Amino acid sequence: MSSTSFTHPPPPVFNGEHYHIWVVKMKTYLQAYDLWEVVNADVEPPPLRANLTIAQIKQHSDNRAKKFKVMSCLQNGVSNVIFTRIIACETPKQVWDKLKEEFHGIGKTRHQQIINLWRDFENLKMKEFDIVKQYFDIIMVVVNNIRLLGDQFPNIRAVEKVIT
Repeated sequence: MSSTSFTHPPPPVFNGEHYHIWVVKMKTYLQAYDLWEVVNADVEPPPLRANLTIAQIKQHSDNRAKKFKVMSCLQNGVSNVIFTRIIACETPKQVWDKLKEEFHGIGKTRHQQIINLWRDFENLKMKEFDIVKQYFDIIMVVVNNIRLLGDQFPNIRAVEKVIT
């Protein structure tokens, strides 16, 4: 009888490019291991009370360990160059917010990125020898980047772009 073991895949690595894609992958990665709430909650478990059962002590220990598991995922999920930017962060929430502030763009920067992507979308034209599938794939890259930046993009617009 052979035993099979499952090895957890490493977290997705962010090297400074395509932040919006990395965010989606990392969030899903953390959700898969029931760790995402640690980033959102940003709270420490309360100190142990007296007269606890072994199960309660174990649960408390598991809850405390989650913070360090998330920190490990986030630190291993960035390249060394990016790691130096988050090295001083002490909580997963601080890491997440620092990366978001630096790479997601705030206010005007993100708005300008959205404007540029909308312009790219409007300027897309199918060339004479293009295959419809390839043209649609190009359209969807732009559409998904617009959506990842938080702007609404109706599916019908993408379909209209393909058929016109």
